[in-house]
Parts: sequence; C-alpha cells; structure tokens
Amino acid sequence: MKKIFKLAFTDFKLIFRDPSLKSFLVLPVIMFALIIWAVPPLLEKYAFLVPYLSLFLVVAVIENTQMFCFINTMVLIDEKESEVAKVYGIVPLSKLEYIVSRFIIPYLFTVVLNLILLFIQNICELSSVSILLISFLAALVVPVYALAVNSVVQNRMQGMVYVKAFNMLVLIPIAAFFVPEKFVHLFGIFPTHWVFQAIDKATQNLPVGLFSAIGFVFFLVLLWLVTRIFIRKHFV
Repeated sequence: MKKIFKLAFTDFKLIFRDPSLKSFLVLPVIMFALIIWAVPPLLEKYAFLVPYLSLFLVVAVIENTQMFCFINTMVLIDEKESEVAKVYGIVPLSKLEYIVSRFIIPYLFTVVLNLILLFIQNICELSSVSILLISFLAALVVPVYALAVNSVVQNRMQGMVYVKAFNMLVLIPIAAFFVPEKFVHLFGIFPTHWVFQAIDKATQNLPVGLFSAIGFVFFLVLLWLVTRIFIRKHFV
C-alpha cells in the first residue's frame, strides 16, 4: 500500500504537466460560488424553483466529479498515444495496483470536494450520514468514467468524441425529475440515477440508504468490468 500511495502522489503531480489541464481546477471554485451565493437569492426570488432545489445540488455534485473525469481521461489517452502505457505495464506493480495508484487521489479529492460543498451549502439541510454516502458514491463516477472511455478509444480525437458522449450519459438521469413518479426509475439503467435520487431524497430529509446501496453495487460492478477491459487494452 505504501508504494501505491507513493506512486499516486507522484502521478498526481504529473497529471498537470499539461498546462491546459490546470484550468479545470477552477471549476469547483465556480460551482461553490454559484451554490453559496447565486442559488439562494434565486430560490427566494422565484418560488417556482423551490421544488427543484435538489437539482441544483445534483448538478453541483456531479460537476465536481467532471474535473478529474476529464483530466484522468486525457492523461491516460496521452499515455496510450505516446506508448508510455507500455512502460507502466512492466513496472514492479501489478496492473491493478497501477490503476489504484492512478485513481486513489482523484477519487479522494472528489470526495472531499463534495463533502465540503454539501456541508457548507445553505439551500437545504442535509444529514451528515447522507452527505457522507452521497460524497463517496458520487466520486465513483471518476474511475468508472475515465477507465470506460480509455477502454474504447485509441487517440485524443476519439477521446474528445467519447467524452462528449459520456457526459450526456452521466446527465441523462436528470430527466427523471421531470417525468411522472411511476417512470422515475426507468432511468435506473444509468448509474448516476442512483446518485441523483439519493441527493433528492436527502433534500427531503428521507433515508438515502437504499438508493446509495444500489448505486454502490452498480458502480462497483461497472468498475470491475471496465477495469478488466482497460487492463486488456491499455498496456499493449
């Protein structure tokens, strides 16, 4: 575990060797500013927005994940194009340990971002348990997203196309907030649906355990699948 964290810290510093990726660090700052200072006045001024206040948190939470979704995706694609990935295939770490080292810090960083966001937001009251479950669940989007994209693309051009497609897949379950109740869980085929529904229930002070549990199982199964595909394709 020590060598995994050592490599993880080294890799975390190197992912910003591309100056263009540094600009994505400002996204959480913008999201925090909107949720803290822009959304509350809107809810006060426009009463028709109040029933949809959970949507503001849904967007904020999922956008916090998108920073490292994109960064890790692009870094892995660059390594594949430059054939650096082949070198990682022979380092004294198993391929699974390499993947863990690559995502442990982005995952934890995303967890912390959402913990801070959900604790300091002032548009609704959330229980500490709900905040913890939602934060750890939502952050799983990062490794699943990046590994899935890199399991199917060969170069940066393809990567940009698939990033746009995956962004749509991540956000599609928002539509569940605008359909009759009996159709809501038709969107359950998308893993982020369970994150969004957990947030919605949390804003209503309802239990989120069931939705969180389904989400964790869904994401962990997906993570296992995309990891297997990634290992088979990335290091050759």
